[in-house]
Amino acid sequence: MADPGADRQKMTVAARKLRENTRPGTERGFRIVITGKGGVGKTTITALLAHLFAEKGFTTLAVDEDPQMNLPYAIGIPREESDRIVPLTKNFDYVEEKTGARPGAGWGLMLTLNPDVSDVVERFGAKGPGGVNILVMGTVEHAATGCLCPENTLLEAVIRYINLRDDEVILMDTPAGVEHFGRTIARGFDQALLLTDPTFNAVQVVRHAAQLAKELGIPSVWLVINRVRSENDICKVQELLGDTRDLFSGQFYLPYDESLIACEPDVRPVLAEASPFIDRLRALQVRLENDGRIPEIMHEEGK
Repeated sequence: MADPGADRQKMTVAARKLRENTRPGTERGFRIVITGKGGVGKTTITALLAHLFAEKGFTTLAVDEDPQMNLPYAIGIPREESDRIVPLTKNFDYVEEKTGARPGAGWGLMLTLNPDVSDVVERFGAKGPGGVNILVMGTVEHAATGCLCPENTLLEAVIRYINLRDDEVILMDTPAGVEHFGRTIARGFDQALLLTDPTFNAVQVVRHAAQLAKELGIPSVWLVINRVRSENDICKVQELLGDTRDLFSGQFYLPYDESLIACEPDVRPVLAEASPFIDRLRALQVRLENDGRIPEIMHEEGK
């Protein structure tokens, strides 16, 4: 006869092991970094996914790290409001308040290397339509990558902080290329969405980005092929990917949709009507959501 006490003990041990082996971050929400060559649709896809997550009731934060800073327009914030948003790297008073040094004040300054930026979203986040929150970070200009400067110190602290926010979907729209990938992002983002179109140069960027994402320990790396017009486009991308196809956790194809051009920069009209493009994008959102969820072992004491 089976021993109920032994069965309960086995279930408890299994649940504990599951919690211990669950990858960091999934209990707190989803952290998705989006990158690819310039012009392949990163900002558009980031904005659309942000709205799809918000529609499903998730607290959603869209982070704009792209120097073009077009994400607020794509989310649907009116132009006059978007134009008034000052990126963090240009908010010199805040940079100085948090790091102890003012940008451009010269070398030899004493920097606070781990500044407290827990107020950053509340003070500088913008509220977009549909309940999507937006944080515009900006970029460091005229400085070497990884420079020990006030702006870079602040940006790294902000990325570390937003990775700690509970119960939130965070989507980060990044600069074109792969140079921005680093340990700071990899420590908190557990999904990378690499966007390409059916062109040689764009595929080369995602090939390199996929290798870096895996080296940096990002568990799930998704390939999204945008603006697909025919089966030949898919075949072309697969041929260009070569052996790097094995680096991706999955692939999604988004058909070319003329309505995206007609409604830009605000993406919301595209979501209002069903289309093959939106159907595929919703499938991508569901896959990202499911990948971020934790399987649960239910155990009722005494049974």
